[in-house]
Amino acid sequence: MTLILCIDTSLEQASIVLSGDGQVIAGKTNKRQVDHASWIHTAIHQLLAENSHSLRDLQAIAVVAGPGSYTGLRVGMSTAKGLCFALDLPLITLDTLELMASAQKETKWQTDDLPTLICPMIDARRMEVFAAIYDPDGNIVEPPAAIVLDEHSYEKYLSSHKLIFAGNGTEKWRKICPHNNAVYSDLNVEMVHIARMAQREFTNNRFADLAYAEPSYVKNAYVAPPSPRA
Repeated sequence: MTLILCIDTSLEQASIVLSGDGQVIAGKTNKRQVDHASWIHTAIHQLLAENSHSLRDLQAIAVVAGPGSYTGLRVGMSTAKGLCFALDLPLITLDTLELMASAQKETKWQTDDLPTLICPMIDARRMEVFAAIYDPDGNIVEPPAAIVLDEHSYEKYLSSHKLIFAGNGTEKWRKICPHNNAVYSDLNVEMVHIARMAQREFTNNRFADLAYAEPSYVKNAYVAPPSPRA
């Protein structure tokens, strides 16, 4: 059995998942985003011990690499890379938006015979989101990008498709998009989606370069300049 430890600290809720051949064996979550860094290592050791496994039993480590919270992405990536270096394991990186899209694929949406596209959105503050568009097979139609929303966003797709919008970025988008072809989903990424995607990448030998792997921020972090001294 292929044992993979999956780490997701990209958004508000953190998850660690122990998967076997793409199936969830067990997992743990943390809902306090400010605690992800202090929680994760203890949670990993508890998860493995509770399921009669150790770090040495793992065949790979997968991490959700972004986009998402800058701090959360660094926590997850540094944890995954550190374990991979120490254990000589391959690293698998997963895309947050692709995971969010995969959570929608199993639902049969009523689309009035229009072709369907999936648009996951992550809140990036103010009217900005991290977003992408995928077809129902998971192929990229529009790659991940930071987008400032206005009433004309996605017009060219909404005119001829049903767009399934998902994620915490949809809360502000819903307020300015009354289009009949916009469908809003409450389905979220579950542990099973992370486990399946990690197994797919492992089976296809799609591993990250451990030395150069880094979070997918999509855009540069804003760092406020220091306050002038009095």
